[in-house]
Amino acid sequence: MPEQYDQRTAVESRPGRPELARRCRRVTEARWFAVTVLTVILLNAALLGLETYSGLVEEWHRWLRLAEHGCLAVFTAEILVRLGAHADRPRGFLKDPWNLFDLAVVLCAFLPLVRENTTVLRLLRLARVLRTARFLPQLRIVLVAVGRSLPGTLSFLLVGALLLYVYAMVGWVFFGRQDPEHYGSIGRAVLTLFLLMILDGIGDAIHAGLEISRWSLLYYASYVLLASFVLVNVLIGVVITSLEEAREMEEEQDARDTAAEPSPSPPQEPGRPEEDDRLLLLERLAAARQALDALERDLVGTPPPLAGATSTPPTTGARP
Repeated sequence: MPEQYDQRTAVESRPGRPELARRCRRVTEARWFAVTVLTVILLNAALLGLETYSGLVEEWHRWLRLAEHGCLAVFTAEILVRLGAHADRPRGFLKDPWNLFDLAVVLCAFLPLVRENTTVLRLLRLARVLRTARFLPQLRIVLVAVGRSLPGTLSFLLVGALLLYVYAMVGWVFFGRQDPEHYGSIGRAVLTLFLLMILDGIGDAIHAGLEISRWSLLYYASYVLLASFVLVNVLIGVVITSLEEAREMEEEQDARDTAAEPSPSPPQEPGRPEEDDRLLLLERLAAARQALDALERDLVGTPPPLAGATSTPPTTGARP
């Protein structure tokens, strides 16, 4: 309660921020905004590709630089609008990793050291291409899945490196003297087995090994079975699991965002004229009066009046 009171007090003390956030949020949620930013990102990527042609750079250098500054201006305006959309809750902007990434990419372009270093500036401009994931949900899920699969991938690399080292040592012991080109040292053996992991030249390696010893068939068969089938399938399983987790995270985030948004109020009935409201009130009063009359008749025991008949008040002193 104290925290909510503090936030409400802060918002009331700055009445302009909620209005600014509402207007900027309306812009960021518009479809044309996302399409415009995505188009500028793709244009920036195309400019990077054009700069690889020296002839075009010499001829159109001025226009290319102007287009680059225009893209930077659009990205800066986008960040400012997104910051304005969180004017009433600045911490919400920092909680989104994509906002932090976009802010870092744009701010680095204004640093003096980055602007003077052409290589770093081009790498920074290349990083803007990754911002397309912000507007493509499926690509964003894939990138999140790749990030979540890194721990499993590191374990896979560790097991694969251990397997390569063991088989390289065995190959150096058995084939080092007869085949020094491929197994003359541990480095050559590791390189040979790494290429065999993707089944590149496996036929030639088996034929060359059979000329040395028949046991080489068991050596290559066991290595291909473990490296090319078991380990690769384990890696695919890790990536698929991470992809499912990333998709679930995306769905949960969408559900939280939907729940955080204020529920739309039910559509209001078009306003009745004042005369219609008065007539409706009179009808309800008449219905209530009839109900009271019926209750009174039931209590007194008098029959209900006939339709169209007029009741005469009883005269005092009349005899039956």
